Amino acid sequence: MTLDLPRRRRTGAALLLGVLLGMLGVLFAPAAPASAHAVLQRSDPQPDSIVPQAPDRVTLVFSETVQLVQGRTRVVAPDGSRADEGEPVIEGTTLTIRLGAEAKGTYLVSYRVVSADSHPVSGAFTYSVGAASAPPSAGDDAAAGVDPAVEVAIPVVKFLGYAGLLLLVGPVMVLALLWPHRLSRRGPARLVWTGLGLVLGSTVAALYLQAPYTAGGGLFSAGPGDLRDVLASTFGAVMLVRIGVVIAAALLIRPLLTGSGGESRSDLAILGVLGVAALATWPLTGHPSASPVAAVSVVVDAVHLGAMAVWLGGLVMLLGFLLRQADSRELGAILPIWSRWAAVAVGALVLAGTTQALIEVGTVKGLVDTTYGRMIIAKVALVALVLGSAFFARRLVQKRVAEDGPTPLRRIIGVELGITAVILGLTAVLVQVTPARTAVETVATTTETTVDTVLSNNLYSLQVQIFPAAAGNNSIHLYAYTPDGQLLPVVEWVATAELPSAGVEPIDVDLLRITDSHAIGEVNLPAAGDWTLKFTLRTSEIDQASVTTTVSIRQP
Repeated sequence: MTLDLPRRRRTGAALLLGVLLGMLGVLFAPAAPASAHAVLQRSDPQPDSIVPQAPDRVTLVFSETVQLVQGRTRVVAPDGSRADEGEPVIEGTTLTIRLGAEAKGTYLVSYRVVSADSHPVSGAFTYSVGAASAPPSAGDDAAAGVDPAVEVAIPVVKFLGYAGLLLLVGPVMVLALLWPHRLSRRGPARLVWTGLGLVLGSTVAALYLQAPYTAGGGLFSAGPGDLRDVLASTFGAVMLVRIGVVIAAALLIRPLLTGSGGESRSDLAILGVLGVAALATWPLTGHPSASPVAAVSVVVDAVHLGAMAVWLGGLVMLLGFLLRQADSRELGAILPIWSRWAAVAVGALVLAGTTQALIEVGTVKGLVDTTYGRMIIAKVALVALVLGSAFFARRLVQKRVAEDGPTPLRRIIGVELGITAVILGLTAVLVQVTPARTAVETVATTTETTVDTVLSNNLYSLQVQIFPAAAGNNSIHLYAYTPDGQLLPVVEWVATAELPSAGVEPIDVDLLRITDSHAIGEVNLPAAGDWTLKFTLRTSEIDQASVTTTVSIRQP
């Protein structure tokens, strides 16, 4: 007995090694970190602002609905004590934190919530009452990021879930509708049970990992309270539904795997309904659930996953069993039917994938300038290679390759599975990356700035707000207070702006008095740079004083 493998076994081993290396490369190569998919759009008080009097609450408004992570949102007073009172309240996209401190100085707001697509959102900013002081510390766990081990484990678990799905759906369909009676079902049954185990195992693992993922702890940091919070969340409910559906499907699949003939048409119909319900649990815990058109995105993503599972799972059955065990007569009947199935599945895959990409990317800028968009381009390129292989395989089927031997078709299918394994790994990482529509919105949110500062002299304190602090038209709001923080009536408001570095002489700012203590104005600042703004307030017939500040105006 020779120790050399037959040529086709050596080819298969090399292909399997290539697939594994490709999967590992996609899963463990440096990539953008798993990031939050909701955006903090605005807050009251605004970040880095100086307010004359202590507010009774802090309000945060996000781009999508969020859920609270217990104990991870707080406001810290200038002396390091807790300024928040009671539990924060979330209503849709708005998080409200009640305050009980009135001390002057700088406050730190630290928050951690879970976005609608199950990803944690954390951050911190400061605001000051009266005047700025040294910012306090929020503590080590207040806005902790995602632990690196958890960050790697989540896409691995997602990949295993996708792999289990295709080993479950495609093989079950082939066994139910295309499998020759004379062939043993032992090998396909092992494949299906493996798929069931991967789906259930990945679901349980995802439930556990969601606890340290949302709380910001390590792999083994989750306590009973953290797990209870996950199970009580939308994510936990959907994952429990998936477990129940898969267990129910396993009971109906058993007769099909043994070939006992115990399955009926009604059982197969129920199995189909359970399959659709299981597929829907993937988009309900991901990007589609937070899409601008959530209902459409959930359906489209479920179709995308179902088409993938039918097509790739069927290819695994062809490569692993039918092309090796079925005779020419059986393959002559099976392959044309499978070819039509594959054509429908590929068409649905491309249509659903394109629709979902258009929703999540939104713009050409989002496609080119974001990590999500560039990963979509890479995925499309890989899918194009697979479609080329599938087209060639279909041509071979039409030429009745089955009569001449299945070896050419087996090689092509092996190439398809190798490339699609990498695509699955890319997808597992992609679902952790911020969608392009959100990434672009994040950039827009961070580049639109408001200058908010307080200027003081012995006569008054003047709060100055300038938006958007960019070259072009800018809005100015002025609020006057007495040195002890009370509203101060102003008789006359005067303001000028100049850019000495560019030789721009003082520009008069037209101001409109809204109340005795509040004035607004519009000014066109034609160039970026450090502008000098001067404000002169007359508070009586004889009392008048000026204050100046330098404001950095950016390019829009």
